[in-house]
Amino acid sequence: MHEIIFQISTSIIALTFYAFYRMSFTASVRNLVLEKIANTVMFPCKFAGSGCPLTFSHVEKVEHEELCEFRPYCCPCPGASCKWQGSLSEVMGHLMKVHKSITTLQGEDIVFLATDINLPGAVDWVMMQSCFGYHFMLVLEKQEKFQDGNQMFYAVVQLIGAKKESENFMYRLELATHRRRFSWEASPRSIHEGVAHAISLSDCMAFDSQTAQLFAENGNLGINVTISMV
Repeated sequence: MHEIIFQISTSIIALTFYAFYRMSFTASVRNLVLEKIANTVMFPCKFAGSGCPLTFSHVEKVEHEELCEFRPYCCPCPGASCKWQGSLSEVMGHLMKVHKSITTLQGEDIVFLATDINLPGAVDWVMMQSCFGYHFMLVLEKQEKFQDGNQMFYAVVQLIGAKKESENFMYRLELATHRRRFSWEASPRSIHEGVAHAISLSDCMAFDSQTAQLFAENGNLGINVTISMV
């Protein structure tokens, strides 16, 4: 009698396990099928309404949208205080309305004057340059962190425009006195990429506070800025 009960119990367990295995296997097959279908279906970029014409698989779509040229532009001013976002065509209007203190100079060759560079802590100096029908934002950033006992300065030029447009320009930054010269040349970064990104890649003019003092006059630092088309 006990033997019969044991055989029945074993059969029930076997049937239960088989049913569970079959359900799990079926679910796995269905998931693989759905995944295959999803990989063949093309989805429009979520910024299609802003002009992006591209389509992607669901995996590529996420990666693209993080860098899409049609995604909203953030305020290009350094620092995290301004949370504005908008289209490229609205950026200059925002800067002129909200950041009126930023000076704009016209021409391919200008002098970017950073005053009071000996101010303590982290400080940003910002200026606009207008030439070739475009606007460029010049940023000098002094960071709080020290390197070999000196604070670091980073200077970079950003184009108020798309990354593809920035490839049409070169900029040159130069610190100069009668006996010394220190210069940097590069393509400007699009404001989509940001100052922090340029600094993280060392794609900017970098110098320490000791070097800054060699070129400063009465605590003010003049940087010669030249923008050219390529």
